[in-house]
Amino acid sequence: MKIGDIGEFGLIQRVAKAVPPAPSGLIIGIGDDAAAWRTSSGIQLATTDTLIENVHFKLGPTTWYDLGWKALAVNLSDIAAMGGIARYALVTLGLPNEAEVQDVLDFYKGLSDLASRCDTAIAGGDMVSSPAGVMITVSVIGEASVKDCLRPSSHQEACLLRRSASRPGDLVGVTGFLGTSASGLEMIMADLSVDSHAADVLRTAHLRPTPRLAEGRALVAAGVQAAMDISDGLVGDLTKLCEASRVAARVWSDRIPIHPTVTGIFGARAIEQALYGGEDYELLFAAPRETMEVVTRSFAGEALSEVTVIGEIMEGPAGHVAVVASDGTHIETEKGGWDHFAR
Repeated sequence: MKIGDIGEFGLIQRVAKAVPPAPSGLIIGIGDDAAAWRTSSGIQLATTDTLIENVHFKLGPTTWYDLGWKALAVNLSDIAAMGGIARYALVTLGLPNEAEVQDVLDFYKGLSDLASRCDTAIAGGDMVSSPAGVMITVSVIGEASVKDCLRPSSHQEACLLRRSASRPGDLVGVTGFLGTSASGLEMIMADLSVDSHAADVLRTAHLRPTPRLAEGRALVAAGVQAAMDISDGLVGDLTKLCEASRVAARVWSDRIPIHPTVTGIFGARAIEQALYGGEDYELLFAAPRETMEVVTRSFAGEALSEVTVIGEIMEGPAGHVAVVASDGTHIETEKGGWDHFAR
């Protein structure tokens, strides 16, 4: 059996069974946006992501500044998806010897600008030679946002957002717009000619995403328990959330928030970008109707990103996601989202 036969997530499932059993202090291990464990002072979080040249990015279309920003952003988004606070980042760079010193400094400038904005310290890392191209691994250490949680301190674990906590009857919500990053990638790679405002909207969405850290903490404060970030596309990530919760979901396609710029450029294809594009790094969450009403009010009052209710959680085959058009017809969906090893 080859890795390509089972894909990234099939491999992860097998690895999870192969490693030693989780100790009692580990609350969340393999399979969520971040790991979580108990300490004497609370709950700690950790996440890590790797970016490989010519797999996740191409230098030229991507500046070193943007690369630094995004390398940190994708990790901060994982902490946001847990409703946590990001404290420290460790950065490992694999670089060819011919890399320019100024390029590396530009990388750290982009990374540092986002770190400062998100009150995250760059605490160290490693540098190694990488003759095959640039490799970046960022790890972020954080903590649960217990002070934002309405639950008693004896139930701190309930202050974590997690994929496995959605239930039939919950509504499905998202922050921000979907499909903008994928549209930006297509604009960049296909060298599409668009006006300067549209280009700025799409390029920023793809190269300098905003981690929804404040929104994650606001979800915790509102009583939400189920969430993840959208990195692999709405359909793919909602499938994962439903698999973890052993539920199904229905999405109303006409309620999916799509930026007017995307609709203006891509027309009917805009919905495809929103459903499957990925790398939006918005938050996808599920909550009972009364909790969703609290979320909507609190987000409007705190000037956070807009929240849109796009569907509902149902009983059904675990991981099944149905997309329904405004006339009630079902839209055939593609299988899952981004998979590193898919054939």
